[in-house]
Amino acid sequence: MKKQNGFTLIELVIVIIILGILAVVAVPKFVDLQGDARESTLKGVKSALEGGATLAYSKAAIEGKEKTGSSIDVNGETVTIAAGYPTADAAGIMKMVDLNSADWATTTGTPFYIYASSATTTHAPGTCDVAYTLGVSGARPTIVVNDGC
Repeated sequence: MKKQNGFTLIELVIVIIILGILAVVAVPKFVDLQGDARESTLKGVKSALEGGATLAYSKAAIEGKEKTGSSIDVNGETVTIAAGYPTADAAGIMKMVDLNSADWATTTGTPFYIYASSATTTHAPGTCDVAYTLGVSGARPTIVVNDGC
């Protein structure tokens, strides 16, 4: 009898089946990375909004406008404020953060939503966005990341 070298057909089929099972298990983990990347970007926007609101309040406090002021000047831009914090609109908080208008879109009203602009999708408020709501009676604004991207 000759000594055989290589795999038999059954061994080859078993290896292919095992590789197929591993691929089915691994693919969803890689596909979900896109949603995780969007959520991370939204968390970055939230941090920028928090920083912008804090800087605006600090500037208003230095100028003595944290209780009664309606606007402050930041880098040559007039930022509207209420109780020391930027208002929830394009004239307020959006002037405090540097977001590219080609990448980000906003809504009007309360809360003020900031979401990734895309020609292929429409925005449903509360889904894959950041909501900025001005605080009541001088409280800090509420900034919430709504995931589900």
